[in-house]
Amino acid sequence: MTTTQRAVLIRAYGGASAAEIAEVSRPSAGDGQVLVRVRAAGINGIDWKVREGLVQKAFPLQLPAVLGIELAGVIEAVGPGASRFRVGDRVMGPLGRLGAYADFVAVDEANLVRTPQGLDDAHAAAIPVAAVAAWQSLHLAGPIAAGQRILIHGAAGGLGGYAVQYAKRAGAEVFATASAAHLTYVGSLGADHVIDYRSQRFESVAQHIDLVLDYAGGEVLDRSWDVLNKNGAIVSAAAPDILARTPPGRRGLWFQNKADAGLLERLAAEIAQGSLISKLSEVVGFGDIPAAIERNRTGPRIGKVVADFSR
Repeated sequence: MTTTQRAVLIRAYGGASAAEIAEVSRPSAGDGQVLVRVRAAGINGIDWKVREGLVQKAFPLQLPAVLGIELAGVIEAVGPGASRFRVGDRVMGPLGRLGAYADFVAVDEANLVRTPQGLDDAHAAAIPVAAVAAWQSLHLAGPIAAGQRILIHGAAGGLGGYAVQYAKRAGAEVFATASAAHLTYVGSLGADHVIDYRSQRFESVAQHIDLVLDYAGGEVLDRSWDVLNKNGAIVSAAAPDILARTPPGRRGLWFQNKADAGLLERLAAEIAQGSLISKLSEVVGFGDIPAAIERNRTGPRIGKVVADFSR
């Protein structure tokens, strides 16, 4: 049996050239784990921040480290103590750590769910982190109530697209920022007010906001304190240093999603049935993962980028 496999890893923190394709040892399934043959993996905006060492406190690494945090694939082997899946089952889920950009990954079986029928691996790989994180940041870290005013930054992206839909379902008045090319798409998701962040200051439209979901970071986050009502809060999935940037008397929270198989299973079923929109912006081959990580850094896009390992 082959003892090595392809992986996308970093040996040191750095820019576009830091992520490389290399041969690493093939893992085996430990206690409570299954070995997944990865067919597709979601490429996330956090990847380039991990690569450059910008989120070391949130994602401490022992280098060299394989990148990637979510996958879809097929069970190759079942470890001791694991009983939920059998060899050959199609599964999807988050790792709860890094390491998804490899041909085989050992995963805690508690993090995985069966991939719904009718959902291909590429679409399945785009769901585990973004769909769950958007729901949790809105409902758990928020929380949200009907009639509230919600501002979502980065509304066309993987997280933002789900958040717009969840907020609208919850009965909120939804304000959303996006680039000009993505305004129609964000409006189709249910946003009540869609703002081109390049040509219009969102402060001129969004006022007395109860909750800001920040999936953009930077100066957009810093300007958002001005639109909150006195009890409002900002939940950021883009700025780990949000507490240091929170003015006195304000509420700011750095959000990281937690694996929730039950929630993932429900949301994946809705996507498979078409009642929840999930958008892929690009599907790349395994060898294109490093370049795709860099493209995520340089510009906004609709939905998620996914790597198809068969390409």
